[in-house]
Amino acid sequence: MKDTHKHKGLRNQLVSTIKNKGIEDENVLNAIAKVPRHLFMDSGFVDFAYQDKAFPIAAEQTISQPYTVAFQTELLEVKNGDKILEIGTGSGYQTAVLIEMGAKVYTIERQKELFKKTNLFLPKLGYAPKRMIFGDGYKGLPTEAPFDGIIVTAGAPFVPKPLLAQLKIGGRLVIPIGDDTQVMTLFIRTADKKFEKYELGNFKFVPMLKKKN
Repeated sequence: MKDTHKHKGLRNQLVSTIKNKGIEDENVLNAIAKVPRHLFMDSGFVDFAYQDKAFPIAAEQTISQPYTVAFQTELLEVKNGDKILEIGTGSGYQTAVLIEMGAKVYTIERQKELFKKTNLFLPKLGYAPKRMIFGDGYKGLPTEAPFDGIIVTAGAPFVPKPLLAQLKIGGRLVIPIGDDTQVMTLFIRTADKKFEKYELGNFKFVPMLKKKN
């Protein structure tokens, strides 16, 4: 499959849509404008790739709504060269957006089917993460900590303590917390044992799974 002028035009329309919904970070908007979302989707949904909606992918997971991807990414305040840990690689779309912004991405996926597929697919598009790990996102990645930012792309019933512990001072954790509906929550580490917490509206995510395969 190719990335055509038509796709680029549809992406520009998508950028206008999410801008109208309140996304202001130019780096986020530019990344959404560049990443070919249609290539991350199952063939049956390709025609809908640039609608601002979530769609099913393999292993009963979804590719997040572009606005949600942009909202979470904006909260991370990604700077070029930032070290970011992503919990829940999924289709790899969020990973690609972060890499497009110049982040060094470490990403964890616990669905074997998705892990294998995305691990092969991302480098083909030129979006190879620093490391892609098959494992339990609740534990984070202590061997690579600390991180400038951590993003969780599934609904978590609680905040995994290892993720907070793996943030740099000044680092940001963006995580949707809750069972049926999630509250997008931002934690900023202000000191060794101090965190600021902000709750930023309701979202709907697939649940974060408790045990790996």
